[in-house]
Amino acid sequence: MTTTERTDTPPAWDERTQLTTFLDYARATAVAKCEGVSPEDARKSPLPNSPLMTLCGLISHLRWVEHWWLDVVFLDGELEGPLAEATDDDPDPEMRTAVDIPLPQLLAEYEEQSARFRNLVSEHDLDTKAKRPIRDGLEVDLRWILHHLIEETARHNGHLDILRELLDGRTGY
Repeated sequence: MTTTERTDTPPAWDERTQLTTFLDYARATAVAKCEGVSPEDARKSPLPNSPLMTLCGLISHLRWVEHWWLDVVFLDGELEGPLAEATDDDPDPEMRTAVDIPLPQLLAEYEEQSARFRNLVSEHDLDTKAKRPIRDGLEVDLRWILHHLIEETARHNGHLDILRELLDGRTGY
């Protein structure tokens, strides 16, 4: 039984509230997909051709993707953590190194960062441009970043679903 509280129904119908509600819902779903998993299963990769695809790896990835988009691209902050070590040969070090970090710690870091980013988003207009351009010099705004994070998190929630079912048979919305 899932104990993480989550809702996709916003308390108000303005654009900001809808976007932040959906992002929080997707985040909470990722956390819920990890509830009750054993420490061993959290580190297992049941997909033979995808050795980095673990519950720990995906939660770490979600955490560091948000760091990239909000701290680095939006605020023009320093790239930190495992992403700073990414190379063409090792493009996802946050997924590889996550197997050495207990899932509860990864979840706590993800939730702590999510709270900080909630505050950041509340302090900026959705039309505020990111301080760093993305590929091809495109300048995105906070609205685009929120849409992208919803898409990214929801997509990986599907991966978490599949992994969890393969690991211990647990399914759920």
